[in-house]
Amino acid sequence: MIHIENLKYKYQGAKQYVFDGFSLDLEDNNIYGLLGKNGTGKSTLLYLISGLLRRTGGLVMVDGVDVVQHRAETLAETFLVPEEFDLAPVTLDAYVKMNQPFYPRFSREVLESCLRDFELTPDIHLKELSMGQKKKVYMSFALAAGTKLLLMDEPTNGLDIPSKSQFRRVVANNMDEGRTLIISTHQVHDVETLLDHIVMLDRSELLLDASVADICNKYNFEFRSLGEPADDVLYAEPSVQGNAVITRKQEGDGDTQLNLELLFNAVTKRAIR
Repeated sequence: MIHIENLKYKYQGAKQYVFDGFSLDLEDNNIYGLLGKNGTGKSTLLYLISGLLRRTGGLVMVDGVDVVQHRAETLAETFLVPEEFDLAPVTLDAYVKMNQPFYPRFSREVLESCLRDFELTPDIHLKELSMGQKKKVYMSFALAAGTKLLLMDEPTNGLDIPSKSQFRRVVANNMDEGRTLIISTHQVHDVETLLDHIVMLDRSELLLDASVADICNKYNFEFRSLGEPADDVLYAEPSVQGNAVITRKQEGDGDTQLNLELLFNAVTKRAIR
């Protein structure tokens, strides 16, 4: 669905490229986690995929169409939820009437279902909402838009703990077959149960590009008490339970739950690839 080839990009006036020769292919019908340290290009990549930033060189295509062409049919299938935004001081109903026509598969039913899960009502006025509530409304509209491609930049920033749980439920309930979601985040625990595929980057270097299933088939994620054998440990971090460790899965090992923060730290420190 998304083809990125030899991507080059730098901000105007900057000496250093954010991306210089970066390539990546993403298939449809997946929820991707786009991970990396702050300043490694996660948000920039989302804006380049959406066409809101114009690349310096290379190619970015969505469904075979170059995003810089800004075709109406491509824009109607793409929705970006930025990390920071503001909404017009109007009622939600007025906001929907203004923006719904741009998205042919917009569903009022999905919008109201998402709002219920976020404990909001459709009769709200956007100027009266907190930033966290505005984020919930905007994400509800994004899911209701029914686009094939949905991009979210740090969607759980500004949400309290119960709201993060609501976010996971809302996304899980409204990702229909054929849709692709890319979530850029550094708050990995907020999204690790949602993800099908992990992409970790450091500017032009692709540190990891693997499905969650393949990762869990390759590695064990577990806790070991102090003093337990560590000969097979690929990466370890101290925790209140002893040590959180990653080991290579052996024949006969059972499944373990992905520890995305541990995996992220191991990959960024080049302990595993």
